[in-house]
Amino acid sequence: MALPSRTATEAFGRIIGRSLAGGETLALSGELGAGKTALVRGIATGLGTPSNQVTSPTFVLIHEYEGRLPLIHVDLYRLRSGAEAEGIGLQEYFHGNIVTAIEWADKFPELLPSDRFELTLQHNTPTTRTARMIAHGPRACTLLAALKQAARQRRRAATPSASRKTATGRGRPRTS
Repeated sequence: MALPSRTATEAFGRIIGRSLAGGETLALSGELGAGKTALVRGIATGLGTPSNQVTSPTFVLIHEYEGRLPLIHVDLYRLRSGAEAEGIGLQEYFHGNIVTAIEWADKFPELLPSDRFELTLQHNTPTTRTARMIAHGPRACTLLAALKQAARQRRRAATPSASRKTATGRGRPRTS
């Protein structure tokens, strides 16, 4: 999926946030500056958390946000080992109705639950990104299906219906 700007990345995150049912693990990866935190800001907004409350947890490792569902935002960038990730209680968040968004999840894949939604952001240009998504497990597949449905609805809403298209462009057919 193409994300032409930071605004588009956050908007995609809002769609993800509105599509979450609870209990999902979002495994985010991508190089520095790829937009992982911007995506989580959008997810939090989609869950009802004001976007200005969402910051990168790089130095504190974990932020918790309240919204329609609880969101745990984890950043594994500074951790050097799986033991350190276990030490912060990472796996405690993979239960119940909690949504867990993990930046740099690809550093310790062995610690991730088998049911997870992997999302990789890749730079195309300094401002554009591509998002690649892989669903593992039933919850993640349900989320992917919801995102596909949301994309179809957005395309339909953006396309004028055939009944309104006419030769004159004014809603009435042209007569000769």
